[in-house]
Amino acid sequence: MPYFDVASSAPLHPVAREALLASLDEGWADPARLHREGRRARMLLDAAREAAAEALGCRADELVFTPSGTQAVHSGMSGVLAGRRRTGRRLVRSAVEHSCVLHAAQVHEAAGGTVAEVGCDRAGRVAAAEFAAALTPDTALAALQSANHEVGTEQPVAEVAEACAAAGVPLLVDAAQSLPWGPVPGPWSVLAGSAHKWGGPPGVGLLAVRKGTRFAPRGPVDERESGRSPGFENVPAIVAAAASLRAVRAEAAAEAGRLRGLVARIRERVAALVPDVEVVGDPERRLPHLVTFSCLYVDGESLLHGLDRAGFSVSSGSSCTSSTLTPSHVLKAMGVLSEGNVRVSLPSGTTADEVERFLDVLPEAVREVRAALGAPGTAAAPAGGEPGSLVVDALGERCPVPVIELAKAVGRVPVGATVTVRSDDEVAALDIPAWCWTQGQEYVGERPLEGEHGTAYVVRRRV
Repeated sequence: MPYFDVASSAPLHPVAREALLASLDEGWADPARLHREGRRARMLLDAAREAAAEALGCRADELVFTPSGTQAVHSGMSGVLAGRRRTGRRLVRSAVEHSCVLHAAQVHEAAGGTVAEVGCDRAGRVAAAEFAAALTPDTALAALQSANHEVGTEQPVAEVAEACAAAGVPLLVDAAQSLPWGPVPGPWSVLAGSAHKWGGPPGVGLLAVRKGTRFAPRGPVDERESGRSPGFENVPAIVAAAASLRAVRAEAAAEAGRLRGLVARIRERVAALVPDVEVVGDPERRLPHLVTFSCLYVDGESLLHGLDRAGFSVSSGSSCTSSTLTPSHVLKAMGVLSEGNVRVSLPSGTTADEVERFLDVLPEAVREVRAALGAPGTAAAPAGGEPGSLVVDALGERCPVPVIELAKAVGRVPVGATVTVRSDDEVAALDIPAWCWTQGQEYVGERPLEGEHGTAYVVRRRV
């Protein structure tokens, strides 16, 4: 059964497995102790730190291990914000950061700090000049991911890092998705990563804080990991994480080229095989193994279940999946479709035959979901309102039904007439304008419903 969701978590790399088993026998003791067993554990920990630091492009004494990538981000953000409190309390971040960055920003804001958000283009890429313009004298920290976890778009980290250095602002980079493919360029100040993203064991994060960056750890601290990650180190898991990072880096050049070709095949064929699909993310400046697309008139949860039954494990940023009850903030910031969203992230070793099998089963999986939902051409939409226009009442319906009903109704009005969709689904605010963009129709605007909870979305037929 092909597993196409390594952006969430990669299977354990064979090198990681070997290192983990070996170090379970050698690295179980307390590395802070001076006895023989403790010294042996300390040697393993130090060697792992050296190897990981070399992969990150930092000094070994700048790197600490944390219980997770999320903890690394939270510790990195809170530590720099606290250390630079005298400079100011402004945090600058992109609109497409991982949720762990957003959560840390919310905590900072709740404590009296301010947060400035830098937007992105339709491909999910931040403009370096716009990011630099957001850096003010009272900015304590800036945060920009190296590559997006949902759509694979790479960010201009090197240019932004140079701008931050010129402004005297530390830049924190969430590099969880890109570290398997190479070091992060530019004079960044803080970097975070997560071992389970590259085939290391779960429960190991990396936090690098370069010398000269003011840093004040928050919460209780102890003598371990420079006081930046308290608690007993999981030496066997850390050794396995460092070993697997070195291994995937050795394979990266060859695998990146091969997987990039397979992803290009998916990007090309999906649009040809499945009607009304939008492939999202930058087509060139992207991670080599990841591709994302959104299917109109599709319930994301049903599509994932259909693909799972067909033998393919994928992920989704769609708002209509059981684990995602609100629209993906990344897709929302990009202004692209969120319904029927599928993220395919290929593991090392994926074959061309596996990709072709996925492309074979995808059209039928989408067709079945659309048929079950009564997609355009299968049912009439409720009508009303002024002559030449239609009103679609989708109150109480959830994604993707409001867009489905809109698509049905547009074909029943003349060019130049309008369709008004009445909806109380918050996802409609994202998907209806995005549908207009993909279908060449005009999004006129929206207004609150009088005396009712919900919104009226007005669309004018242009084609």
